[in-house]
Amino acid sequence: MNKLLIVLMFLPSLSYATRYQTGDIIFHTSKSAQSIVIQKATHSPYSHMGMLVNKNGKLWVLEAIQPVKYTAFNDWVNRGVNQQYVVKRLNCDLSRQQQNTLVKNAEKYLGKPYDIYFEWNNDAIYCSEIIWKAYNDALGIQLAPLQKLNRFDLSDLKVKALMKQRYGQNIPLQETVIAPKAIFESKQLITVK
Repeated sequence: MNKLLIVLMFLPSLSYATRYQTGDIIFHTSKSAQSIVIQKATHSPYSHMGMLVNKNGKLWVLEAIQPVKYTAFNDWVNRGVNQQYVVKRLNCDLSRQQQNTLVKNAEKYLGKPYDIYFEWNNDAIYCSEIIWKAYNDALGIQLAPLQKLNRFDLSDLKVKALMKQRYGQNIPLQETVIAPKAIFESKQLITVK
């Protein structure tokens, strides 16, 4: 039997830890209360994301929730709507050293609180912010252009209500932000799953 055919026969049974690489980025639709607001404001089904990290043959998602932490891959997938997710990868191979540098840079945020105000400082951090900053600071790769809050669609009633609840009358429309959608659509990423 052809070697390639044998490999293809066993490909579906590969464990997640061997199918995905450290540094891959995973997206899903969160079941959190703010998920629908993020979807409406960004016109994207994806409202949450994290970075995959392979540690000792087990796959983890390094994510910014409350607080920033590692979550087991299956637990992370199970938290998403219909357990559906997409994995994307940089369109060039990362060396083991680059992967390690990327992880170390992202790990400096472990334990930080989740940033419900989506501010661009490092006092608290949100999901797409940690990924963008890790790639930028560790590897000099800007996955997507940064945006301003006023570039999002803030017209929906649910979006307006959440914005008023969080900011009152002083919505920081010029705040620098990065949305999961912007990274999802990055031309520097290819879809793995």
